Amino acid sequence: MKPLKSKSKEAKKQRKNSIIIGILLIVVMFGSVFGVIVGSFGKERENNKIVYNGFEFLNTGNYWYLNLGNYDFMFKYNPEQFPEFKIEEIKEKLKTAENYARKPLYISSKNIDASYEIARNLQSIVLRMQNACLNESDCEGNLPIKTCEDNFIIIEESEFPEIVQENNCVFIRAPQEKLVQMSDEFLFQILEIR
Repeated sequence: MKPLKSKSKEAKKQRKNSIIIGILLIVVMFGSVFGVIVGSFGKERENNKIVYNGFEFLNTGNYWYLNLGNYDFMFKYNPEQFPEFKIEEIKEKLKTAENYARKPLYISSKNIDASYEIARNLQSIVLRMQNACLNESDCEGNLPIKTCEDNFIIIEESEFPEIVQENNCVFIRAPQEKLVQMSDEFLFQILEIR
């Protein structure tokens, strides 16, 4: 037979056990957080910066930042995250960023992320940016029709990745999931990083 205990002694024992369990849980939580923080220090320092062809890219979360003189650029990818494209994938030498400086730039794209990648990085260079269409048959909405006489970037889904310069038009083509990556490759080319 068990000896009888008073309810107050039983309640004190439960409280004491609850406090001990609570303290143990707090110690485990702080230990886990401390371990994660300490473990991430070395990795952060290693993965926070890369130098590619003399250009220093800093990672601050989801983007890679690059400062070139008076301009800051922000890329989803860095040049080391994918190999350089073969020369046949870039049909002819692309014009440099200077060709876009202080001039209007027109963009045609159904991929919002890819067009945003271009717009975010060239907005401080160009005079202004606007969505446009290359021909009337593909034009949705009330957008202006532009030609390859204008600075025009056309981003299209394609089975094979390529970047083609035709007069002042640049065609960036790739499978849907690689369009942002190809947009970054275009930027690396015109900024003369590659």
